[in-house]
Amino acid sequence: MMFHSKVSRPVAGGWSRLPLLAALVLCAVLAGCATGPNANPKDPLEPFNRSMFEFNDALDHAVLKPVATAYKEVTPDLLRRGVGNFFNNIEDIWSFVNNVLQLKGEGAANSIMRVSVNTFFGLGGILDVASEMQIERHPEDFGQTLGRWGVGAGPYVVLPFFGPSTLRDTVALPVDKTVGDPVTKIDDIPVRNTLWTLRLVDNRAQLLKAGDLLEEVALDKYTFFRDSHLQRRRNAVFDGNPPEEEPEAEPEQ
Repeated sequence: MMFHSKVSRPVAGGWSRLPLLAALVLCAVLAGCATGPNANPKDPLEPFNRSMFEFNDALDHAVLKPVATAYKEVTPDLLRRGVGNFFNNIEDIWSFVNNVLQLKGEGAANSIMRVSVNTFFGLGGILDVASEMQIERHPEDFGQTLGRWGVGAGPYVVLPFFGPSTLRDTVALPVDKTVGDPVTKIDDIPVRNTLWTLRLVDNRAQLLKAGDLLEEVALDKYTFFRDSHLQRRRNAVFDGNPPEEEPEAEPEQ
């Protein structure tokens, strides 16, 4: 099972193909929106999406989950927290940029303060000193920035390797990964691949307990992931206060 896109990442060196991936998904959406009168209007590509979900789920069970489980079992909790803090500090840099683009002064100020405090006083971000000082995180990405300025989410899309997304977030993904992720700019390939792999495994390890619970309670994992992802992203764009959605029209008889 592939979780949020933060967890599901492609192999290193594949970033240059992200614009092509976004274009292919866009073509698929435009070509395959009609899936029958009873199709969910937010998920017109459900047959394609389900096949991608099954592919990601099989890959997760075969590779990512076992590796993440071993990582959690052999790595001390203190060290794992340090790894998570380090990558959160990197992500706060891009959050600062997107908070500025969204004209969110408090979020931008807190983000740059967190980066400064954790980088200089937290051993490069390994220690989360900013949270101890009660400086709140304001995570933002380019998909949220597009949503802030009125770009609709568009149809739900499940991307291979990346997992749940929307058309808007798929278009924003190349910007997030090629511009907003400092790891991709590291010239030393072994170092870049090591950091990429460590982040991937650490993120997946953080979701092991939630994933096991989901396996037990969800009747349809695909539907659960779709609905929870769309709700989470909508709440993120509107800072937890989304406007009421218009009721869906009844299909004509």
